[in-house]
Amino acid sequence: MNAPDLNLRTGEWVEVKTPAEISQTLDADGTLDGLPFMPEMLEYCGRRFRVERRAEKTCIEVPGGGYKIREFRQNDVVLLEGLRCSGAAHDGCQRACMLFWKVDWLQRVETGGARPAQRTDGEAALSKMLKTSVSGRYFCQSTELTNATRTLERNRILMKCLSEIHSGSRGLFEMAWLVLLPLWRKATQRIPRKRLAGDLKRTPVGNLDLQPGDWVQIKSADEIAKTLDGKGRNRGMLCDRGMCRFSGGKYRVRSRLERMIAEPTGEMRRVESTVILDGLHCLCWNTLGGCPRKDFMYWREVWLDRIQPEGNIQDCRAAANKPFALSKIRTNGDVRLAT
Repeated sequence: MNAPDLNLRTGEWVEVKTPAEISQTLDADGTLDGLPFMPEMLEYCGRRFRVERRAEKTCIEVPGGGYKIREFRQNDVVLLEGLRCSGAAHDGCQRACMLFWKVDWLQRVETGGARPAQRTDGEAALSKMLKTSVSGRYFCQSTELTNATRTLERNRILMKCLSEIHSGSRGLFEMAWLVLLPLWRKATQRIPRKRLAGDLKRTPVGNLDLQPGDWVQIKSADEIAKTLDGKGRNRGMLCDRGMCRFSGGKYRVRSRLERMIAEPTGEMRRVESTVILDGLHCLCWNTLGGCPRKDFMYWREVWLDRIQPEGNIQDCRAAANKPFALSKIRTNGDVRLAT
């Protein structure tokens, strides 16, 4: 087996190795340096994809609703364009997390071109090695992130920011925002910030029965506030003014969110009247140097209005990716929500 190439850059092509090759890299738990290779990743074996970015660091949700920034062991993990977990092997979890790829599972190729897949070479043997639960809790990349990473000091975070620019993972001006905005927020944390909150003791349920492909318009901040309690939550899910910057935008429903694995506990959580919208994901503008995970935002249906499809969604997606000082959203354990 060739030595892993730690210098993969954004935009380069790689081919996912065959199941037989990947199985040689895994331990008895089906992990490499603590990071699981999941059954949902098998369908990509033998296929070619572009590198989206290097995962120099990542945020991890910890018990109690907090987040920490840590780095992967060996610093050898990348994200591939468009590859998210289907949740098929984990009882239909609908979080749609970005998949992490160790470079040992990939090989660099010159172009993307069509090529016969080689999935069947050792697929059955590899499948038997892969776990989906351990001791009554779900076992996946999300729940094992703490084991697959190590602590990261602030000076090393800044060094990684430079590495992300060098690898093409982030642009210079984008990284400047990702460094300056969190520092500004920390420096001004004693200045009171206006929160989005309501005055309800019992918050309403909105049931639009939205389905993938439906179009919605996000309500105004004032309308959303009327659905929240004094802590800014609707049945445990928080919405803040960072999310409300998208008010008035028209978006297509990507999927419903009815069940998801909680990262800190490995438990499956039920979620009601909630959807994921195309193009709206976590930007981590409050995290020094940002995070590569691109977790989706979660939207209660009561915060949305159903509309007839018209116009072009691209304008909304462009707005969603403009630099902005967004704050990390936390929940009381119902679901993980981030903007």
